[in-house]
Amino acid sequence: MSTDKNKKEEKKAQPSGLKSFLSGGFGGIALVAAGHPLDLIKVRLQTSNEYSGAMDVFKKTLARDGVKGLYRGMASPLIGITPVFAVCFWGYDVGQRIAKWGMGMDANEKLGLGGIMFAGGFSALPTTALMTPMERVKVILQTQGPNPKYKGPFNVVSGLYKEGGLKSLYKGTVATLLRDVPGSVAYFGAYELTKKALTPSGSTPDQLNPLAVLFAGGMAGVANWVIAIPPDVLKSRLQTAPEGTYSGVLDCLQKTVRSEGVGALFKGVGPAMLRAFPANAACFLGVEVALKVLNRLW
Repeated sequence: MSTDKNKKEEKKAQPSGLKSFLSGGFGGIALVAAGHPLDLIKVRLQTSNEYSGAMDVFKKTLARDGVKGLYRGMASPLIGITPVFAVCFWGYDVGQRIAKWGMGMDANEKLGLGGIMFAGGFSALPTTALMTPMERVKVILQTQGPNPKYKGPFNVVSGLYKEGGLKSLYKGTVATLLRDVPGSVAYFGAYELTKKALTPSGSTPDQLNPLAVLFAGGMAGVANWVIAIPPDVLKSRLQTAPEGTYSGVLDCLQKTVRSEGVGALFKGVGPAMLRAFPANAACFLGVEVALKVLNRLW
């Protein structure tokens, strides 16, 4: 009798595509709220030689723009992050279903590490369609000086479209894929492995301690950025450079290394890592809480 009850509870805890979509969006909002100031510092370090380090960016930003300067460009990811992370977690759910189908597994069976990593990498494919233009707008707003050309995300979109059409908004797509596919493999793989290690024997994911979720989410963020920093540097430079500066990702890589050395590919690693743990801890806690609520509702 208790076995049947546990099976029913486990089946109920399986997220549907819609639940994954909604909970992912909620997690994305939590991520932006927790991590935007450090993301701004990362982007400014990656795209300018004006600063000596993360603390220098922080001090100069405060002196020039005040506290609100640390949140410059936040509107773009906040508006865009709900659908982006909704699609990301939906893509992860679809990737899991594809992996289970390919291995002949039942829908309620749990994937091993290989299947989880495949699903993580797959999640980046549909996400890129939304992520690339959103990131393009965000980094342009973040790197503007005291006399900004653009006043907000919609102004940036309008300006870029007039200058180069839809192609301009999708500048940096290849670099985004090079960042997000391997990064997402590490992201979801680290989260699921850490969560499994912290889940008491016999417990279901729905019963996981919030502190364990926060730690697993934080480790997922760190794992992602360990891999993603070099392509993220190239993406930031491609998306903020004047037209004609680079012909593509490879050209950007060659010119960056030739002029600044290999170390330039790791610019912004400090604030990225500082941001990675709290932002992604908040993200996964938001996802898990939202899933728990949705599982109770239907």
